[in-house]
Order: sequence, then structure tokens, then C-alpha cells
Amino acid sequence: MPLCQTRVPKFLSLYLGLFLLASIPAVSQSTLGIDLGQTKDKFGSLSSNSALIAILDGRFTILHGNGKEGAPNVVIGGEVRYPEDTSTHARELAAFGGPEFQFGNFTVGFHGQVRKIYVPSSQVDSLTFVRNNMLLLELPAIAEYRFGPAHHAFVRAEGIWEFNPHYSKSSNGTATFPNPKLDHGYTIRGSAGYNFHRWYLKATYESRYFKFSQNGVNPEGLDNWRSDQATGGIGFVF
Repeated sequence: MPLCQTRVPKFLSLYLGLFLLASIPAVSQSTLGIDLGQTKDKFGSLSSNSALIAILDGRFTILHGNGKEGAPNVVIGGEVRYPEDTSTHARELAAFGGPEFQFGNFTVGFHGQVRKIYVPSSQVDSLTFVRNNMLLLELPAIAEYRFGPAHHAFVRAEGIWEFNPHYSKSSNGTATFPNPKLDHGYTIRGSAGYNFHRWYLKATYESRYFKFSQNGVNPEGLDNWRSDQATGGIGFVF
């Protein structure tokens, strides 16, 4: 499929374009920050591996709705994830956009999101098990609550149900086995932080799981993937 043949430079151009929109004067309450922490990944019955990870993310409000009339804000954004060890942990790129509705101190909404995951290979009995990269269409649902002095403290929850991915060739070559079919997958993410007018601090925990059909193209469940991340971040508000 053409979607499977998406080239990295085009995806990066889309991501950079999202950040350029931050220069539009009408945009406010947008954020741009970096998170640092640890990621732990486990494939099938193999031993888990941990590594440091850096995440660059941005979120920009491009249209302010009238809350009294029930009109939502429209936001766009994206992120880049880069672990210190890319041989056992995934690099990722994502871009999203969608409506967010405000009800007093609460914000709820959903986004359409595209995520590219450069899935690492695994060593199994002195052999290399190569996995193809994944391109995912996701629909995150988000909920946020602000409280405290001037409502600057916040907690945010996000849930994502994963759809069957499209695949592209791994940078290490063709995958060892045909691409598996997704049985189910999900991501749960929670954040808490404080907005200091021009900058913010936050802490985030994320758990993600992909389970693929157990058949000849997923030997011993080696494609099944559990990822847990704990990070702390700082960024700008503008």
C-alpha cells in the first residue's frame, strides 16, 4: 500500500511544519518541551531491557472555540522519541490534531494521530529476529483537570486503542517472518504538573502493549511488545 511506503523525510517535514505554526501570532497557551526518563521494553518471553529516553513534544492551539457555545479549541502537535540504545528500544515520530472541549476546569477531547515506530530487532539463540517498522493510525482520547491557585496545577489522562498497523521494511533488512496480525493493543498515559506562567514542569507515566495473533508468523510471541516509560519534563508556555 502507498501508506506503507511513506518516506522518513516527508514525515519529518510534516512534523517540522507543525512546529512552524507556533510562530502564528494568534496561537496562545501552546507548549514546547522536553522529557527525560527511562523506558523498559519487553518482547515476548525475552528478558526486558531498560534505557534512558528523550522526548521532544509540542502542542499548539490553532483555533480557539467559544466555550459558552460549546465550540471546541482545535489543537495540533507532535513528538519525537529517541532512546539512548536504538538496538533494543524503538525510535518514534508522531503528529496529531483534533478538537478539545472545555467545561470549567475540565478539558476533554480526542485527536487523530499518525505514529511511525522503528521497531528494534532481538537476539534469539544467537540469531537475529528482525521486525518491520510500523505506521499506526491512532485515536487518543484525553481528559485534563486544572486546580489549585489560579488553576495552574493539572492532571491529564490519555487512552489509545491501537489499530492494525501498516508495515514498512526495517532498516536492518527484510523481517525474519511475515508481518503478524494485531490481536489488540493499547496505550495508557497519565501526567501531573504545574504551569508557572511562562514555563511548566510535569511528570508522566506511560504503559503500552501490543499483542499479535499467536500463529506461524509470530513464533513464541516474539512480536508481542510491552513498553513502560517514566519521565519528567520541562517546557515553555506561549
